[in-house]
Amino acid sequence: MVLEQVLEEWRRDEAFAAQVAAWDVAPARLGRFREIPKALHEDVKQALIARGIERLYSHQAECWDALAAGRDIVVATPTASGKTLCYNMPVLDTICRDPSARALYIFPTKALAQDQVAELNEWIGRLRTQVQSFTYDGDTPVHARQRIREAGHIVVTNPDMLHAAILPHHTKWLRLFENLRYVVIDEAHIYRGVFGSHVANVLRRLQRICAFYGSHPQFIFSSATIANPGELTSRLCGRETMVIDESGSPEGERHTVVYNPPIVHSQLGLRASSLQTARRLARRLLDSEVSTIAFVKTRTQVEVLASYLKADARERLRSRIVGYRGGYLPNERRAIERGLRSGDILGVVSTNALELGVDIGSLQAAITVGYPGSIASIRQQSGRAGRRKGISLALFVANASALDQYLVRHPEALLAGSPEAARIYPDNLLILMDHLKCSAYELPFAADESFAVETTAELLEYLADARVLHKGSDNRYHWMADALPSHGISLRSAAQENVLIIDQTDVARPIVIGETDRFSALTTLHEEAIYLHQAKSYQVEKLDLDNGKAYVRAVDCDYYTDAELAVRLQVLDELQHVEGAGVIHRTGEVAVNATPTLFKKIKFDTHENLGWGRIHLPEAELHTTGYWCTFDQDLLAVGSDAWESALKGFGHLLKHAVALHCMCSVSDLHAAVQVRDPLYIQPTVYVYDAYPGGIGICERAFRDRDLILQSALDMVRGCRCEWGCPGCVGPGTEEEQLKQMVEKLVVRCLDGRPLQEV
Repeated sequence: MVLEQVLEEWRRDEAFAAQVAAWDVAPARLGRFREIPKALHEDVKQALIARGIERLYSHQAECWDALAAGRDIVVATPTASGKTLCYNMPVLDTICRDPSARALYIFPTKALAQDQVAELNEWIGRLRTQVQSFTYDGDTPVHARQRIREAGHIVVTNPDMLHAAILPHHTKWLRLFENLRYVVIDEAHIYRGVFGSHVANVLRRLQRICAFYGSHPQFIFSSATIANPGELTSRLCGRETMVIDESGSPEGERHTVVYNPPIVHSQLGLRASSLQTARRLARRLLDSEVSTIAFVKTRTQVEVLASYLKADARERLRSRIVGYRGGYLPNERRAIERGLRSGDILGVVSTNALELGVDIGSLQAAITVGYPGSIASIRQQSGRAGRRKGISLALFVANASALDQYLVRHPEALLAGSPEAARIYPDNLLILMDHLKCSAYELPFAADESFAVETTAELLEYLADARVLHKGSDNRYHWMADALPSHGISLRSAAQENVLIIDQTDVARPIVIGETDRFSALTTLHEEAIYLHQAKSYQVEKLDLDNGKAYVRAVDCDYYTDAELAVRLQVLDELQHVEGAGVIHRTGEVAVNATPTLFKKIKFDTHENLGWGRIHLPEAELHTTGYWCTFDQDLLAVGSDAWESALKGFGHLLKHAVALHCMCSVSDLHAAVQVRDPLYIQPTVYVYDAYPGGIGICERAFRDRDLILQSALDMVRGCRCEWGCPGCVGPGTEEEQLKQMVEKLVVRCLDGRPLQEV
């Protein structure tokens, strides 16, 4: 009732209503049910009834039927629709009938794995048949690992542990691999981009080992709503999967509000800060003790917004408001999750770390600050509220970026649009080669054996020439290097090592308070940077990249820092090009050298610049894939400075349009411009994947360029500013007629065709 009162108050508030781009109310929906299958083992049936489940949702019954028919499946239904039962029920049924059967559960994070094991053990506790379920991850005690390998009917792990600890030591897991019946992969939509490309190769290795031991497990995937669950999961496991995406679960009434912060400078088109707007709206909800989760994009924003909300809250509520993000230590994250489930924590600010299916109980409101990179993510984040029926609120607060302003003008894309397709590129040469080495360590390769690509024999021969493999008299390739290859390969990012963050405020007792990847450390952990953790400020005293450590101490300050990079780009190989009228579209491989140059000190609350400092760190090198456009010099009759501004505006617009269509974050892409490109001697705009070897974003951008450029044209034409603003061509736009110049470049990229003809 309290949430209903707040919503009614906002409806009557003219100032609030003036900024609402859309307010959609989805009515409550009844569930669709089917009877519990007669073939289900009696123990499992009684466990269902003991938990109050006397009928199944229709999609749960459909999963049972498909698995019974021997199919690999993916269930892609909304948050809190009972996907867990879709795999627990057939797995437990199989083990009750055959105690030698085994199942492997793979979750993307340790937090999610531990949460699901708690749920699974509750089921097992109601069975008369003895079923052993264990978590096997980096936190598992050494003395327990032998028992898990021998006795674990269900082994719950994550891709990193499977990659680095289980597959390389498969001989210790004889019972698991000989009797493996099911491989369950939860949150499959997370496995996209770099991470998904790595995981697809890990699953290739898994199936190769299973085949060696004579087992052929079925795959059960669960996923959030995406456009291509069947295509994604088929690429992940290399087999056709059956899609089950019609949910039979009931849903409570949901209010979805798209809110655009007010304009504060009409001539420049500047809007109020989305973070400050989210602060104001979340404060109103928390004041009424409406349990709320706010999603932001970066770790810094988590700490900033959590600090704001703590400061704004009444004294008795401050301890019930927390931040949650990657980099916190495991015990701290587990305590926050328990607090959310129990209701002790009222408000939480998170990155997408809590977008996954960790059970955090019943929250009433979810606020998303800025477009998170995909409509699928928006829906996952919205689904974190109203998980136990009743009325719920999903509030999207737009920022001033071109992409967010496009979505405000087209709210139907958020409310009713099809979610994006998740893309992976498992045949990325760098990633593929890494896992080919790992697979060769695990089992020798026959000369004619294929590791999912036709060029396997050539790659094996290359590794033999490099003396990594040895071709024996048995015509098989054997691992011959000293090191275990999996230990040098990170599945989660291009960086192979993390940087530990050590608090040495108390010199006698330094403690590790977090970690980050090495590339991010260049801009967040340079000397004099302010590192934020649970609303506390720490100043970085020293960054030791050689040893992977950053030393910080607690400080009391009223600002945070933001660093900038200088980029130098070189084309390595042009793979394709298409000529237009005055423009050439190209794609290929590029080398990027990035150097952190300076950092700004930004004041809390007002966000004003308090000063700057230089960063003295080595440059980072990146070989990746890109999409770029070269323009005729006479297309714009302006000088070099105006050309540079126009190219920067075009690059800014293009990044946001690509992110809209390619299910990636804007931060997954970088842009660089050259007024007189050294290679082409023409004005050129580059957009490139922010990962070594590329992850297929820019190849798709080149292929779908008309659709992407159509959206870019809509972004710039739909903006109400006169000369250009952060809502279309980016921040720092001072050139007169900039908007018109950028629009001319976009139109020329579309061969001068009107928008409706594209």
